[in-house]
Amino acid sequence: MNTSLPRRSMRLALSCSLIACISWISPAQAQRLPTTVLPQHYALTLTPDLKAATFTGSETIDVTLAEPTSSIALNANDLTFDSVRISASGKDQTATVSIDKEKEQVTFTVPDQLPAGKATLHIEYSGILNGQLRGFYLSKTARRNYAVTQFESTDARRAFPSFDEPAFKATYDVTLIVDKGDTAISNGPVLSDKPGPAADKHTIKFLTTPKMSTYLVAFLVGDFKCSSGSQDGVAIRTCSTPDKVALTPYGVDVAKYVLHYYNNYFGIPYPLKKLDLIGLPDFEAGAMENFGAITYRETALLIDPKTASENAKREVALVIAHEMAHQWFGDLVTMQWWDNVWLNEGFATWMENKPVAAMHPEWNIDQMVISGLDGTLNLDAQPTTRAIRARADTRDEIEQMFDGISYGKASDVLLSVENYVGPEVFRQGVHSYLSAHLYGNATAEDFWNAQTATSHKPVDKIMDGLIGQPGVPLLTFGQPSGGKVSVSQRRFFLSPSIQPDPAQKWTLPVCFKTAGNKQDCQLLTPETTSLNVPDNQPFFANAGGKGYYRTAYTPGDYSAITAHLEITLTPPERISLIGDEWAQVRADKATVGDYLKLVSAIKDDSNADVVSTALDGLAAIRERVAATPQEKDALESWFRQNFEAEYTRLGPPSASDTPNKKQLRALLFAALGEANDPQILAQAREMSQKYLANPASVEPNLAQTALQITARNGDAALFDQLQKIAETSTNPEIQTGALHLLALFENPDLAKRALEYAVSDKVRNQDAAIQLAIALDTDKTRDLAWSFIQNHWDEVKKEFTPELGSAVVGATSSFCSADARDDVSQFFSTHKVPAADQTLKHAIERINGCIELRKLQEPNLRSWLQTQSHSTSDSAH
Repeated sequence: MNTSLPRRSMRLALSCSLIACISWISPAQAQRLPTTVLPQHYALTLTPDLKAATFTGSETIDVTLAEPTSSIALNANDLTFDSVRISASGKDQTATVSIDKEKEQVTFTVPDQLPAGKATLHIEYSGILNGQLRGFYLSKTARRNYAVTQFESTDARRAFPSFDEPAFKATYDVTLIVDKGDTAISNGPVLSDKPGPAADKHTIKFLTTPKMSTYLVAFLVGDFKCSSGSQDGVAIRTCSTPDKVALTPYGVDVAKYVLHYYNNYFGIPYPLKKLDLIGLPDFEAGAMENFGAITYRETALLIDPKTASENAKREVALVIAHEMAHQWFGDLVTMQWWDNVWLNEGFATWMENKPVAAMHPEWNIDQMVISGLDGTLNLDAQPTTRAIRARADTRDEIEQMFDGISYGKASDVLLSVENYVGPEVFRQGVHSYLSAHLYGNATAEDFWNAQTATSHKPVDKIMDGLIGQPGVPLLTFGQPSGGKVSVSQRRFFLSPSIQPDPAQKWTLPVCFKTAGNKQDCQLLTPETTSLNVPDNQPFFANAGGKGYYRTAYTPGDYSAITAHLEITLTPPERISLIGDEWAQVRADKATVGDYLKLVSAIKDDSNADVVSTALDGLAAIRERVAATPQEKDALESWFRQNFEAEYTRLGPPSASDTPNKKQLRALLFAALGEANDPQILAQAREMSQKYLANPASVEPNLAQTALQITARNGDAALFDQLQKIAETSTNPEIQTGALHLLALFENPDLAKRALEYAVSDKVRNQDAAIQLAIALDTDKTRDLAWSFIQNHWDEVKKEFTPELGSAVVGATSSFCSADARDDVSQFFSTHKVPAADQTLKHAIERINGCIELRKLQEPNLRSWLQTQSHSTSDSAH
């Protein structure tokens, strides 16, 4: 599953999940089903009524009983049972039904004991097509209703009684009885499509699925239209509602390339006969990897490559590649329990980059990856974090753990290990792991044991520490001498007030940069005090930027590295160095002046991702360190003086521009707009007017950026134009972009109007919470948005699903005062948001971190600004 959605120029991570070893004991353990009854095969017939928002189900489940029993427990939620029979040894018995709503379980009990061996459950039931974006739910357009599914992690039980845990794999025969004018999509290809049973119905049967977990089952009903293709003997379709079918071919092209790439990489052919990618109008996450029937939020799949920005095209390709990677990691081989969800999400996040980088080398995916790693290191250096494998037994615990640790950190750990053992050896280890567990379940130990056996290196020890321990290692290096360098390790925290446990250490691969942009990797153990170093200058201890650690050098070595950044380091290494320096500022080991000096040194860097990483820290200084309007203005003035010329040097858009140049121009354009550059503000207004009149008249990468700049100071007429686009456009990128822009208006009356609009019936639940989060994250609208949320709580909370509610709670982390912190804490203590306890805790920690950062670094900023002012004054004379 992909749970990230675009927010301004960033990705807003929604909550997700990681969970606990089944051997751990807890009060919540009772929610687990006994393992004495194992499902083998489900036969499901469902008849949805899209107008009434209900469905009926007829189900048989073939099971194997490990021991005699008179009752069978399985999962069910919001289902009504009409009849239940259990057949075994030629005897058919009617069962009584006992429902435990709290456990989301149902128990079927028969008068006479069932013998060990095979049995079949026959169940007639009904349910509702809910509006919660989970289970079997209703998705709507202005024209009609659709019935669609989202089962991960524990919502298959809302659609059919089931053994709804990942280890209970079975095969499925799915039949859907639908209206005559509609079609249906499920995991397998259509086996038959016959009229009846009523004159206005037809019955669609699908081919039996492979053995798989319940959360991967999918069925979708409506008037979907598709673009088609094929690759390596597999039929591929990208589908949508009829009004958006023109935006589906891009997805087919990407999927064809990715499927062939994965077939070759894994050495295991895609196991199904077809692959469907379906864009849904209402969808909580970014996408979901249902076996053979992947579902997407429309913005994550449907795109017009002629008018889309480079970022939009890249994001769609990455999400497609992510979900397709799951067809092997997660679907074909599934984690035993949710404590190892990283075996799904971390792998898919790591893997998604490979085919996209091969398909589009001009997108510099390697730089994007290291930029993401830098963000993960900051996330993992918060006061409280968690190990990649962590405990969660209840629904809320599971939902909260699909986060940047199970996606980002797990992916980055895999990147680091792959870099250590070598890409081809790592690929062979992946193949061995998958081959050993086809159509089965696996644990973390299964994976790293396969890698250890293949590489003959201590991957198990490396992975055990990185998977089982929370936090980020900081490696502090001495001055290299005689081919050796001293090194010490400790846990790194962004907050200097936290003292790490000196006993916490890791076994890590440390890769030194050598001549010719090569590397020499060595193993750092908890006992290691020095390492061999190559005889080259300057000394750099994170070749490729792929190590999962922060670095600290002697002043002399750091100066040598930064003296000739463009020559000394590759773009990914420059990103790593910039990230390490900002982390040192956060930890009060460097000053904002030190960081801004580094920013100045890379101002003419030609790589968009390098500049973007540097500007992220600059934006944080402006928003989280600068305490007065005067300081913000002075910082903006310094930025304009240093970067206006770099923007001008890029020149106007040209047909010959590389994607990187397009992105760099848009990045600097946006940053100068944020810095209130008069020339940029005027250009943005002009571009916005041209774009609104004719979207094809403005270079796509600049168009949305220009609108963002203009919207900040926009008037009611512009607000009305954007609102109309948000309500009428059939292009998801343009429609969602316009909707998000409404939350950026700084005029108080328009900002209030945007908030009221967000919680109205005109905005989908999936978008409402994001609108509120954007307003909370924007400096000029933050206080207004927070007051609105508090004063309109009943309207706001009705928009929440667990994931989306957490997005709003998390956005309160943008505050930076003790009063705001206490207000946030007090409010959510009495206004609970489901599955958001950890999100609230982290938000409070980030507010505290901002308070601490401002207290420590604001005097340094003031001093540095005075120095810059004197320098400017001197040069003027």
